[in-house]
Amino acid sequence: MTNENTRNDGVTDDDATGGGVADDGVAGLRRRLVAFAAARDWQPYHTPKNLAAALSVEAAELLEIFQWLTPEQAERVMEDPESAHRVADEVADVLAYLLQFCDALGIDPLAALAAKIDRNELRFPAKRRGGGGEEGS
Repeated sequence: MTNENTRNDGVTDDDATGGGVADDGVAGLRRRLVAFAAARDWQPYHTPKNLAAALSVEAAELLEIFQWLTPEQAERVMEDPESAHRVADEVADVLAYLLQFCDALGIDPLAALAAKIDRNELRFPAKRRGGGGEEGS
């Protein structure tokens, strides 16, 4: 596929920013990440410690994009195609390392998230009106 929005890797900017939907789902993406690492003999390096460190670095790279933006600029960051591409790439890196970390430790990330939401709903009951509830996780 070639168009004005196609990057060097053959993925369009529309794909990277939500215009396209992957058919793989989380399980398929996890399988692709495992196969990608295996094809490069990277498994010995994919320890929980290394993956947690890589996840932290990628999250910091995402933060770096927003570091000196005003709240208004941050809300509009996806309006600029180059910035949108950078944000989408860093989100992908964070998600890739998070999924690999979960695989290394046998964590089902969707089940873990569902359980955490359940706990937070008990810990932080919704107010009837006006919000203002204490935030945290």
